[in-house]
Amino acid sequence: MRIRTFVFAPAVAAIVLAAGTGALAEIGGHNAAGRSSAPPPVEQGVVRVVDRGTNAKVRDAANQSLALMQKSLQEYPRHASCFSCHHQGVPSLALSLARSRGYAVDKTALAAIVRHTAADLRLDLASYKAGKGQPGGVTRAGYALLALQSAGARRDEVTAAVAGFLMQSDKDHGFWHCSSSRPPAEFSDFTDTLLAVRGLNTFGRVEDKLAVEARIQRAREWLESAQPKDTEDCVFRLWGLKEAGAGDTVLDKAAEDLKALQRDDGGWAQLPAAKSDAYATGSAVTILLLTGRLNPSDGACERGVGYLLDGQLADGSWHVVSRSKPFQPYFESGFPHGKDQFISMAATGWATSALVLATTPAAAPRSTAQ
Repeated sequence: MRIRTFVFAPAVAAIVLAAGTGALAEIGGHNAAGRSSAPPPVEQGVVRVVDRGTNAKVRDAANQSLALMQKSLQEYPRHASCFSCHHQGVPSLALSLARSRGYAVDKTALAAIVRHTAADLRLDLASYKAGKGQPGGVTRAGYALLALQSAGARRDEVTAAVAGFLMQSDKDHGFWHCSSSRPPAEFSDFTDTLLAVRGLNTFGRVEDKLAVEARIQRAREWLESAQPKDTEDCVFRLWGLKEAGAGDTVLDKAAEDLKALQRDDGGWAQLPAAKSDAYATGSAVTILLLTGRLNPSDGACERGVGYLLDGQLADGSWHVVSRSKPFQPYFESGFPHGKDQFISMAATGWATSALVLATTPAAAPRSTAQ
């Protein structure tokens, strides 16, 4: 299936990116300067809908995947106490984007993310205060802050400690090094650098404002010169540059590098020799839209969304085969695909984010209580 027309909504990026700074706006919280920040109305800047039938199909696909993710978000904590990048990090972003654009999102799912993530971080609060963190290092800490921010958590003792840990980590470098080897989500220095910059932009302590700004400046310089090797690198390099306040010329070049990786089938692949998949495609389309480097009516977006619609399964999920070796006892998280359930959950989160950003916002954000 190929999509003919979408609606360009310039407010898309403003919902998640703070204008002028590239920083993620904290939904329902405060930024590093301590100011309250709330997302702008979702209807601002929406251009005339040309193809309402297509828009409805994309919304239906997104609603189906949102329902499946929310079910799994409730099930996962029954089996594991640790925070999960795949089950709280990316899905939290997807749910917050969906809610900001008028999709029905269960409040209890967002509350469960905050409760589970905060509890996991608090268990090692002393370690974070000592600058040591948890296993998983910057990746785990950064995705945890992303989950908390996206789900509406506010700054507190825990977020301050995690932000302090990010400031201490790799302080002799211009980037944050990924200490894990679980591709694609826990493998790239570009991913960890974006997560650290975003975490500091959102939860950095007010008293550390000048030090945070200096650290982010160094990260921007590294991101401008570093060479990405695969799609994950390109996606998070572009997002990181936006978060770090890079100029339009730099952002345009980084976006073109990412767009150049799109395949003839409309998708992106994790690796040059691999086939297109929903994780790479969903993350590429999402970040191109969020950074304002792609319009829903652009051919690259139409082809990317068409690829995602073609690949969605009847249960609302996308199946991606894991590239990582399992390290924890197997359990069912309420998400399909067996041993591939975790990467598939993350892929479904990225794919859903891309779909909701490519559709017309509804009249007002909606939540449900079940």
